[in-house]
Amino acid sequence: MSSLPDRRFMEEITSLLQKVVTVLTPDGKSHTGVLSGVDSHSLNLCLTDVKEDSGRVVHKLFLNGSTVTQIFSSEKPFALQALADRLEHVFPRMVKVNVGAGVILVMDRIRVSEKGILEGSGPASERVQKVYDEFIRGQAQA
Repeated sequence: MSSLPDRRFMEEITSLLQKVVTVLTPDGKSHTGVLSGVDSHSLNLCLTDVKEDSGRVVHKLFLNGSTVTQIFSSEKPFALQALADRLEHVFPRMVKVNVGAGVILVMDRIRVSEKGILEGSGPASERVQKVYDEFIRGQAQA
């Protein structure tokens, strides 16, 4: 079984999936593209829609984990915990956060992610949607 630090490290890496990242290699090259896959054992990476520092554009690039020196994202991460806190004000003691999955569970039946409501319906779901929409508007203005 993985240790807690190992699991947290992989949660951080997987939180970058489907986001634009820049990967540096030991020879000084940089590759910027969408992180579409990660092998948890070797840290081999798959990037899509890649622009290399030379200006060359590649549709898909696989990098051996041993040739990766840095991975970074310039994108501001979604504030999942802040949304959960906002939902907690409306639904006290009925909000659970699964950071690894990037999901908030409200009332054990409404699932919310950075993309909106994934599962759930009815008046409570509509209220969650309203809180989510207000949160997103506030994030856009920040």
